[in-house]
Amino acid sequence: MNRETLTRLYDFTGRTALITGGAGILGGEMACALAGMGANVAILDRDPALADRLMDRLRSGPGRALVVAGDVLKPESLAQAEAKVRAEFGPVDTLINAAGGNRPDATTTPDKTFFDLLPEALRGVFDLNILGTMLPCQVFGRGMAERGTGVILNVSSMNAFRPLTRIAAYSAAKAAVSNFTQWLAVYMAQTYGPNIRVNAIAPGFFLTDQNRYLLTDAQTGDLTPRGQQIISHTPLGRFGEPEDLLGAVLWLLSDAARFVTGIVVPIDGGFSAYSGV
Repeated sequence: MNRETLTRLYDFTGRTALITGGAGILGGEMACALAGMGANVAILDRDPALADRLMDRLRSGPGRALVVAGDVLKPESLAQAEAKVRAEFGPVDTLINAAGGNRPDATTTPDKTFFDLLPEALRGVFDLNILGTMLPCQVFGRGMAERGTGVILNVSSMNAFRPLTRIAAYSAAKAAVSNFTQWLAVYMAQTYGPNIRVNAIAPGFFLTDQNRYLLTDAQTGDLTPRGQQIISHTPLGRFGEPEDLLGAVLWLLSDAARFVTGIVVPIDGGFSAYSGV
């Protein structure tokens, strides 16, 4: 395979990608990368104004960008967003499920044990992460099934491989995302054809709005004891930067990975490989 052919594998011109939670730190980085590779990118978020910080970057690439309001837990909201994107760009052929996160009230602390966590807090984390992945796959995956082609990329977590202390609901929910990724990969390929692929990435520790309060001190910015422990167990010795996701993301979305489906790729600086000794 020559250089020109390899380069074409990563040309997303003419493809339409929708990213749930696309106004977030990680989803936003993926959106800008895809626009820079020529894709038409639709950012779906409950608060479209959060994407304002990305617009200059999105408009600088050869691809086009659209921001649509949508709630990943409301099928009718997703259906309305799908219609808007289809009218602007055509059918969605690439779906990234980046919406997700944890909640402080679903997290144990020295003053709040597991037995104190309220059902509505636990349910909220489960719904956002697993239903918030499954429902977009239903709405946007239906068109892929009808056409017999498409790519879905879910965002799991290192917690799915190795559950972390304090965040029981989030760890369990992300484990469900990994399991669902494998299930959907088999279902789509066997039922609707081998040109529909479903994979996931499992980021390690990236500073986001959801975990910053656990890993850094709000006043000083210094690492908390938990943050220090994570760094000491990460062989590369740092938290991930959003752009560290892009190599794996672009590979899994591209035709370079056309024989890859049903996998969950860790992007964790070696955290999952380190035994602690």
